[in-house]
Amino acid sequence: MAVATDTEEIASIVTAHGGEAVMTRPTHPSGSDRIHEAMQKLDPEGKAEIVINLQGDFPTIAPESIREVLPPFTDPAVDIVTLASEIHTEEEHLAPSVVKAVGSHIGPRRMRALYFTRATAPYGDGPRYHHIGLYAYRRAALERFVSLPRSPLEVQESLEQLRAIEAGMRIDIVIVDSVPRGVDTPPDLETARSILSKS
Repeated sequence: MAVATDTEEIASIVTAHGGEAVMTRPTHPSGSDRIHEAMQKLDPEGKAEIVINLQGDFPTIAPESIREVLPPFTDPAVDIVTLASEIHTEEEHLAPSVVKAVGSHIGPRRMRALYFTRATAPYGDGPRYHHIGLYAYRRAALERFVSLPRSPLEVQESLEQLRAIEAGMRIDIVIVDSVPRGVDTPPDLETARSILSKS
């Protein structure tokens, strides 16, 4: 496990606490492009078959949720696996900051992704799902993903996973019980510190 960053201050804090940090270019258009550079530095021989991109603004994600992305890779047709949780509040249904995962159910707690959007979707009665920004890639899928140009829907929605969908890559979604608390503001940080101090 390593932290990929383009900021010396973050790298210094990680290494001061015994972690491994990898400096990457500041020009990457997405987190997945960034982890590709880090992977090339950490594993140039290509030994790792699966690469997980966990964004740093989800420090409260449950370890078991991270492990949930691995079983779908037993299906060789799966390129990428991500997470989502059912939405239960009107605020989440309507907020553009909450990305909705739209998919077809293919098993218990598992969907094949059809689309991701900031709009309230799908229309009508029935569950909606809050996408959680964690991605697990087969190494070959990550290599392909970063070789692709940014796609029209990726640019329009500002969602990197749409690049993969527009290229015909298969993304499976595992449904988990809750969305980890994101850290986007100083009050969010205090809340996350409080949660982590109790765990």
